[in-house]
Amino acid sequence: MSSLILRRRAAIAAGLLLPFAGAARAQLPDRPVRLVLGFPPGSGPDVVGRILAEGLREHIPAGVVVDNKPGAAGAIAAQEVARTAAPDGTTLLFGEVGQLAMAPSTYARLPYDPARDFAPIAEVAAVDFAFVVPASVPADEFAGYVAWAKAQPQVFMGTFGAGTPGHFGAAILANAAGLRSEAVHFRSTGDAMAAILNGNVQGMFGTVALVAPHVTAGRLKALLVTGPARSPLLPAVPSVSEVNQPALAFDAWFGLVAPAATPAPVQAALEGAVLRALAAPALRARMQEAGFRVAAQGREPFGARMRSETARWAEVVRATGFRAIE
Repeated sequence: MSSLILRRRAAIAAGLLLPFAGAARAQLPDRPVRLVLGFPPGSGPDVVGRILAEGLREHIPAGVVVDNKPGAAGAIAAQEVARTAAPDGTTLLFGEVGQLAMAPSTYARLPYDPARDFAPIAEVAAVDFAFVVPASVPADEFAGYVAWAKAQPQVFMGTFGAGTPGHFGAAILANAAGLRSEAVHFRSTGDAMAAILNGNVQGMFGTVALVAPHVTAGRLKALLVTGPARSPLLPAVPSVSEVNQPALAFDAWFGLVAPAATPAPVQAALEGAVLRALAAPALRARMQEAGFRVAAQGREPFGARMRSETARWAEVVRATGFRAIE
């Protein structure tokens, strides 16, 4: 078959698809879309959510606004979208792993059900963690740290709150390495960072973007990153596979979900708008510079990710003996 015929057929196919693409866009809301975000301005979810919102404004004609509703580790925002938002595409939750996969196991009475109350729209981005220790700890690599920590009566692990990825990462590490450790939960990122920098705790999982400047300046040592490969922000730090710690492979991910009753054509239109926004090189560069990996997964793969992560973290929570938050 000649290349000319192939090109003609491709052009015909593209022409046939144009009406369908236009129909999908027609299902977008005719009022501004509100992204409800359960964390304060300047937090990691807020940074990536606002980058996405700026990109979406080119693809959602009515506009996009970010509405921060912090509190209860994101549960307040998730409950609002699940319980009171109209299922018309105008109100979406910009959620993260804690709200959408961990909360069913970490809350005794969660005021929403991620699997029942939300329809996945798209996974947007993910961020890896680094295990960091104070510069005063006499170990420069992971095996040396484990040997040192085992020789201590007890080591303290800082976290950004009970029931967070960093909390469970520390529990997984203690179990895998056989450490006598105790988690110290801080109420703010600043308090947790001050504790690790001052040597008041002897280990912590922090997002790569958060800890990288301190590692580069020599104030902290990074012993591994939790992603499948080394991070561009910490290229000298080995991944979990390099230190033979597969149980510590975890990340924090972020995505958009809609109220479950949102019509499928509206879900599809929103999914298309998000994926088009995430394809823009400038947006991808901004996210990568901020330390995030662009995911750009649509409804089906994001839904599968939510289900698999919910099952995975349920097992971790049970194994750690964590008591559900009332």
